[in-house]
Amino acid sequence: MSVSACSARNPTKTATNQAPAPTVDAKWATEAPPARSSSSPPSTDLGRIHRGTVDLRQGGAALGGGYQYVGERLVTGWHSHDLHQIEYGVSGVVEVETAAGHYLLPPQQAAWIPAGLEHQATMNTAVRTVSVMFDPSIVPHPGDRARILAVSPLIREMMLYALRWPIARPESHEISDGFFRTLAHLVAESLEHEEPLSLPTSTDPVVAAAMAYTREHLETVTAAEVSHAIGVSERTLRRQFAAELSMPWRGYLLQARLLRAMALLAEPGPSVLDVSLAVGFDNVSAFARAFAQRCGETPSAYRRRVAAGGPGSAARAGAPGHAGAPEATPTGTDADPHARLAISSLAGGRMTGLIAR
Repeated sequence: MSVSACSARNPTKTATNQAPAPTVDAKWATEAPPARSSSSPPSTDLGRIHRGTVDLRQGGAALGGGYQYVGERLVTGWHSHDLHQIEYGVSGVVEVETAAGHYLLPPQQAAWIPAGLEHQATMNTAVRTVSVMFDPSIVPHPGDRARILAVSPLIREMMLYALRWPIARPESHEISDGFFRTLAHLVAESLEHEEPLSLPTSTDPVVAAAMAYTREHLETVTAAEVSHAIGVSERTLRRQFAAELSMPWRGYLLQARLLRAMALLAEPGPSVLDVSLAVGFDNVSAFARAFAQRCGETPSAYRRRVAAGGPGSAARAGAPGHAGAPEATPTGTDADPHARLAISSLAGGRMTGLIAR
């Protein structure tokens, strides 16, 4: 899911001996990256990566590091990396595909991608995310599959703070190692709090074809149309869906419609009515009921929350040197003081001077 760790080009003031936090501009996926100074950490452009393991540390030895993605639509291509990754959605929607599922990362949730898992990510319009990468040795029980997680305010604040330590920095040190070990254990505990924001996949050719056709025709699709398009009877379609996925075709259709609706609602253009029609609901009331039952809030409430960028506003996730970012720390003066205190306590108190301003 990584979409490169290109460095910030014009960093402002940072804490002593700390490298500028990296960010990514989507246009770099198709253009040569700008020249960097000899003091900048090396960059990795995953926009060009297809089928391969990406060395995000570029030969470095850091136990962990962060980076930020800011850009427009981009498809990374299939790849994996030798580090565990947690990616927090600040704004926009990211879609992640693996062999086992199709996942939706909306704002204020996080995606977990364990090391070695081949995946492809689609960054939809105006996406902004913050990622932290971990050496496999410091994450207990990481699992072997992707997940969408509900992260605590403490983890969110630590991820934002981690931007000052780029994953591609050439050296690590005691303070950053302690910080990332602490964060790794918190993330490992959060893996139990998985959000149901994924669609299953199948290796059965009939079911896989039916899934693809269903997703591409959400506005008007019926079981009869799907079975005709893939050349099987409706009975066969329903039987194989139930056998392969332990869920009916209509259950898959509803899940696909609601996940697509979440992605559309995160964009500023379409109204709630437009979204309901686009994903195949006959009226907005039925859409609102289904959405609230599935997501725990109405479409309008979800849209307001996404537009606000979640607790503390999306602007706080800016890396130093970028618009909306405070100097020296990625969390602004409105950051939760209890979170900052907990971070310093968990890391043995050695980060107090860096975190508490």
